[in-house]
Amino acid sequence: MEIETVKPEIKTTVHRRRREIWMERLFLFAAWVTLLLTISVLLAILSKLFADGLTRINWQFLTSFPSRRPEMAGIFSAWVGTLYVMVLTAAIALPLGIGAAVYLEEFSHRNWFARLVELNISNLAGIPAIIYGLLGLQVFVRWFRMGESVLAGACTLAIMSLPVIIVASREALRAVPNPIREAALALGATKWQTVRDHVLPLALPGILTGTILALSRAIGEAAPLVTIGALTFVAFLPKSPLDSFTVLPIQAYNWVSRPQHEFHRNAAAALIVLLALLLLMNSIAIYLRNRYQQRWRI
Repeated sequence: MEIETVKPEIKTTVHRRRREIWMERLFLFAAWVTLLLTISVLLAILSKLFADGLTRINWQFLTSFPSRRPEMAGIFSAWVGTLYVMVLTAAIALPLGIGAAVYLEEFSHRNWFARLVELNISNLAGIPAIIYGLLGLQVFVRWFRMGESVLAGACTLAIMSLPVIIVASREALRAVPNPIREAALALGATKWQTVRDHVLPLALPGILTGTILALSRAIGEAAPLVTIGALTFVAFLPKSPLDSFTVLPIQAYNWVSRPQHEFHRNAAAALIVLLALLLLMNSIAIYLRNRYQQRWRI
């Protein structure tokens, strides 16, 4: 009697396990198909981009200013302006973002105000870029009278990058084990010394990961900079943060909007240079992240 009652349960367990295996295989197949489709679309876009613009990239293209003639046009002012804006953006966003994350995670009280700030930061990460452009136009261009300058563009992009940096930095700080904090406090360190000498170095690789994501988004944004009045045709280099400027996405947009096919090739070449700058910036951040991971490995 016991054997007869056990057999249906075993059979049911076997059938359930088979269904789970088939569902797992089906999910794995769907994941692979999605991955292959995504990679195929990306490769198609990149192949078209490189086919149109790779032959246009040369020293003359990199060191010439924009021109009405496509064969004489270059991106000198655009890529210099991009580097200028991104350096200022990082200089503004990183201290503010990391400082806000450290305060919220390590020093703030868990009251209604802290929860309200956290909720707003999470919501700000999903706001469209054009809204930040309108904010930068009103606050930095008009109220602070910065004009259509490099500094106004950097401040706008910094505000747009802050939510991602703060959220990623908080997650990195939260991942540091609590016994490290407790050991430092037990040895007589103050709260700030514990955060400065122990928590921040261990969280720095995760913070750099969030920085990569935030600045990678900022370097390709054109809508906020167009909104604050960044120029589409600049035949000079900005000499100070209060000068007018242009960046590679705006220059590429200007060329794509023209009917001549030669300008479209220039736009593709400008986007290739933008990808190269993005890879360079990410490579530096990844190198620093890996270096600190090896140095502070637990």
